[in-house]
Amino acid sequence: MAFTDLSSSVLLGCVIIFSTVFYPVDSFLYNNRYFGDQVLRIIPSSDAEVQAVKQLFQNLTVDLWKPNSAYLIQENSQVDVHVGRNKTQWLRRRLRQAHIHNEVLISNLQTEIEKQIGHQTSRKRRSEFQYDYEVYHPLEDIQSWMFETNRTHPHLVELFSIGQSYEGRPLYVLQLGKRTRPFKKAVWIDCGVHAREWIGPAFCQWFVKEALNSYQHDSSMRRLMNQLNFYIMPVFNVDGYHYSWETDRFWRKTRSKIPRYHCQGVDANRNWKVKWCDEGASMDPCDETYCGPFPESEPEVKAVAKFLRKHRKRVKAYISIHAYAQMLLYPYSYKYATIPNFNCVESAAQNAVSALYSAYGVRYRYGPASTTLYMSSGSSIDWAYKNGISYAFAFELRDTGYFGFLLPEALINPTCTETMRAVKTIALGLLKKCSK
Repeated sequence: MAFTDLSSSVLLGCVIIFSTVFYPVDSFLYNNRYFGDQVLRIIPSSDAEVQAVKQLFQNLTVDLWKPNSAYLIQENSQVDVHVGRNKTQWLRRRLRQAHIHNEVLISNLQTEIEKQIGHQTSRKRRSEFQYDYEVYHPLEDIQSWMFETNRTHPHLVELFSIGQSYEGRPLYVLQLGKRTRPFKKAVWIDCGVHAREWIGPAFCQWFVKEALNSYQHDSSMRRLMNQLNFYIMPVFNVDGYHYSWETDRFWRKTRSKIPRYHCQGVDANRNWKVKWCDEGASMDPCDETYCGPFPESEPEVKAVAKFLRKHRKRVKAYISIHAYAQMLLYPYSYKYATIPNFNCVESAAQNAVSALYSAYGVRYRYGPASTTLYMSSGSSIDWAYKNGISYAFAFELRDTGYFGFLLPEALINPTCTETMRAVKTIALGLLKKCSK
């Protein structure tokens, strides 16, 4: 179903739900473009080695996974990089000559992609109860699921659009919560800001499913849904996410076109109006961390910012779901400084990470984004915090690099289960009201 069909079907008073979707399989997946590509992990142990790695990447086109830009490479920090099959031997030889530690994380990227989504030729969805939350879904499936969820839970769910993407797709948001009073406090959760991070949209769907299914028998969830509204945006970067299914599995940015440049897209997490295009962002349109021609240049960012500004008095927490690193981050991203309500936010993060750990023993690091991950400007959590949302968090979900952006479908359940505990803990903490 095309995205335009969804809106028109609502106008007609009926929605066509869960049509059969056929996925390319085996060697036809992405036209076999990743056959023989590898993901290497490089760990430079000195400043000289850092500079050597940066110089190599200047002479070789690579796809950096972690960090997402060469200028963020640091001494004794892991560098995960996707390298084309024709360049792997050359790069590894140069690294050996320079005595820089490196290893192969993924020896054939095409094979790993096929393991992730290529094992089924088709998937049928007939009803909400048969919707599979333990597989990754293309955009059309997710949008159909949002309409069906809205239809089947009218007392707890409201679906609406906050605008359109660059390519004209609706930006859908689900509001979850008991309609008890008009001005309830709220929590915003967005997923899929970066297109290739598929576990994000999977979690947003999981959160909705768990909230609705446990409302009757889970007293803490019922309390949350009665006293709070949750605004859930399963796919923030709809154009990029669609493109990551159709053309380039590792596309990160939006799909906007900038006049005079052949490179497309902007990093939607560098496009917010807070220290825009300062340290940790790039002015190069071809860079993965390109900040855009101006703040809120991306219609997706502008639409979310407008919505949050409109509801800033009610939205008490902002949560953005990313991958990968196993971290829980909070402001500031753009500077090394302590936020005014540090004690409350630090305590909330510690409690959330403990709750997450209690599920399967998976450890998350937590702390200010600038020191825990790296410096970045124009980020959504900094913008949310500067605009009065005193609890602003970014999750970096599983894993730490073994699978990277290709987290297997078998790990969707445990990853979402543990993350659900963390998010619920943050929300329950809001009810205790540590700050205004």
